[in-house]
Amino acid sequence: MKLLSHIRSRSRLKGTDDVKSNNHRSPETTPSSSWAKPNPTARFPLALLEELLSCVCPHSQDDTYVSCEESMVDGGCMLCDMRDLSQCALVNRQWSNAAQNLLYHNVRIDAVHYCDREDELAEKRRRPSLIHRGNSSDYLRDPAQQRLQLFCRTVRDNAFLANRVQFLKTSYMTREGCMADLARTVSVLRNLRYVDLPDGVYSDEPSSNTLKQEVQKCADIRYMKYTGGAESNFQMLGHSGYWRNLEALELSHLAVESTTILEVRATLTALCDVKLANLAMLDDSIFGPSINGSLPPLTKLTLQDIPNISADGLISYLSQWEAKETLKFLAIKNTGILPSEFHQILASAPYLTRLDIIECVSRGLPSSALPSLASRSLRTLHYEISDANSSPRGLQPPSDSYYAYLSSSVLNGSLPSLSNLYALSAKLPVLLVPPPRLSGNRTGNVPPPLISGITRPLNVHTKTISELEWNLTLIIPPTSLNRRLSAMNMGPMSLNSPALSPHWRDKGRDSVIVGNGFGGFLAVPTKETWPGSARGKKKGRQGSDEWMG
Repeated sequence: MKLLSHIRSRSRLKGTDDVKSNNHRSPETTPSSSWAKPNPTARFPLALLEELLSCVCPHSQDDTYVSCEESMVDGGCMLCDMRDLSQCALVNRQWSNAAQNLLYHNVRIDAVHYCDREDELAEKRRRPSLIHRGNSSDYLRDPAQQRLQLFCRTVRDNAFLANRVQFLKTSYMTREGCMADLARTVSVLRNLRYVDLPDGVYSDEPSSNTLKQEVQKCADIRYMKYTGGAESNFQMLGHSGYWRNLEALELSHLAVESTTILEVRATLTALCDVKLANLAMLDDSIFGPSINGSLPPLTKLTLQDIPNISADGLISYLSQWEAKETLKFLAIKNTGILPSEFHQILASAPYLTRLDIIECVSRGLPSSALPSLASRSLRTLHYEISDANSSPRGLQPPSDSYYAYLSSSVLNGSLPSLSNLYALSAKLPVLLVPPPRLSGNRTGNVPPPLISGITRPLNVHTKTISELEWNLTLIIPPTSLNRRLSAMNMGPMSLNSPALSPHWRDKGRDSVIVGNGFGGFLAVPTKETWPGSARGKKKGRQGSDEWMG
């Protein structure tokens, strides 16, 4: 932390010195006096200095093939981080090389600042002096478009910086409304691996032909998407000589058969991430061996809205040793694979670390006993089972049987490595950890029983269909060191628990949930006024201005 503060202070000092003119510097701000202190980073290698400067701009290390909206850094402002990193490049030549490697590796063109600075800039743009100064069209221009045009001018004038750019991410309105500026920019980025493109490029619209031709000249592109209307363009991919290094491929709403996909796949030897969505003509033949081969060993496979895909076809694909050993991420969303068949898939994928299950069910699980969901490598499980139809009053929804099956699989120790669990059920934390039983003795509540199936801390994220955010519940397992203390800690520990009443979940009051030592919880309000409480109001007759808790 001291070194990071030193980096920011030196960058600010250099930025202020560059603003001043050489003829108006005071003796206290001359270079000889300002750089009198030894530089602790002078002997750092370039790789170590880049690692340190990446803390100033975290998104510069983002190498994912996702859009600008999906790769935002939580709680940070990417534009301010880039500004701080650019100021670090002004310190000296050593810092300039390290900072430029980070600045031009992953370039983001965001529309706004995600901090208070955006309000200040918006207020400055509304000043009459800026409106009447120079050309009025500059005031009406989009700031994101201006940033893209400035970046385009930089990379077109400096080929050395242009060759460093590997990721270019722009906001949705920028890439949809500035295709000409984006095409001029992409035309000089020969080492580009990922770029956010407008939807017209993916659907092969004539208005996007210029931009598409410039992207085809970038031979190192690693991600591409084809949507409805681009069937002919997708077939040309197998016969053309561009994009041989594709690693991620997404096909959506295409009228193509399995043989066409396998023909194109045979030319993409580096493919490791495939997403197939809304392909009505696709069936299990995509997995089985054929004249054109089969799917290669993939690290990530997503199947969405493909009703003709069955569990037998996927299991036959996982029967290949290379595919079984390579697959780490599997997402199944509304396919012909039944939720009751996923124990077979987990048994066929012993190295799977994440599994997403999103299905709508109209009937409960069969009454016969099913094998538990068992996997020693699974760490993250999205188990989102919803009801296709609303159940009559008084009847249990069909999805409840699936969550009961999930809870039994977790409690019997079949998922020992599981650390994150997502479910569309507010009852799941209660199923995993039963509430404390009331007793008549002085101790009050009886602690819940020790559960041996949960051997590591488990983050349970739950919500209902009507909710937007996940409610986090942390379950801490018992330990052999102090079983009594573990029993008191065992249970949901949540700061946004769905089990709270609406009065306690009011956003007008902050609350903290703490354990009472017996498996229950006490709610302690803050010093602020209680919402809807008469005790928090001022009492004029008594002359009291404070709330007496």
